[in-house]
Amino acid sequence: MDNPVDKAKILLEALPYIRRFYDKTMVIKYGGSTMEEERMKRSFALDVVLLKYIGLNPVIVHGGGPQIGEMLNKIGKKSQFIEGMRVTDGETMDVVEMVLVGKVNKEIVTLINQQGGKAVGLSGKDGRLITARKLRLTKSRGKGAMTEVIDMGMVGEVKAINPGVIEALKKENFIPIIAPVGVGEEGETYNINADLVAGKIASALKAEKLILLTDVEGVLDGKRRLIPTLDVKQARRLITQKVIASGMIPKVNCCLEAVEEGVAKTHIIDGRMEHAILLEIFTDVGIGTQIAKETLK
Repeated sequence: MDNPVDKAKILLEALPYIRRFYDKTMVIKYGGSTMEEERMKRSFALDVVLLKYIGLNPVIVHGGGPQIGEMLNKIGKKSQFIEGMRVTDGETMDVVEMVLVGKVNKEIVTLINQQGGKAVGLSGKDGRLITARKLRLTKSRGKGAMTEVIDMGMVGEVKAINPGVIEALKKENFIPIIAPVGVGEEGETYNINADLVAGKIASALKAEKLILLTDVEGVLDGKRRLIPTLDVKQARRLITQKVIASGMIPKVNCCLEAVEEGVAKTHIIDGRMEHAILLEIFTDVGIGTQIAKETLK
């Protein structure tokens, strides 16, 4: 783009969105391959810092599954997954907390601070940000048979979010970077899916947007074409029809729960694209799938 006027037009296209979202909260789930490539990590950090500098309030919730798997391999411990979730015994929980809170979280904080941001790392234990309880996973054995209860160990689900911790950081213009580790009523530690944590934090903050960065374009139709927008009814119908399937189901359900709990809009976008966050928020077309409570006019 050599023409300076074209550059100005891009800025002008973003202006209505900057005005609309000024001082609004955006909860962004950061994970997948975006966390592994240096070029993409820098792109992500620049996007987050820009959001803050133009008056938005980004809140980052991160994953770290590959990094946890790598560390478990180093100590000779095999990972076991059930329905996409890591079975987490006591030893595994120690590794999960060490990797998510002690390594990945601090790397993201450093990355954003290097680009001019003011990031602060948190886990769910800080200020009792995330109160958790043990996840009860059940599996049907068939008609007439008793339901099987599967013990996932220290895998948890969100019981409550204390938004005061995040609000306090917002007042001082800090960017919260949150590891999805929760604390139980008795002080026990739980490993929680980062998408679920991001959704619950977005709901607690009544965020303008929840953005899930993934390794796919977004939600695809039966012909593998991107669906730009969905409402709650349409999304549930596509799940019933098995158009939305496998790993996309929990992500879509996370978005549906968030919009039903007060989040204005949710987005599932391809984090492998440079500056994906800016392209989704500040352009007329966007790049992924937007899910809202009702059909957009």
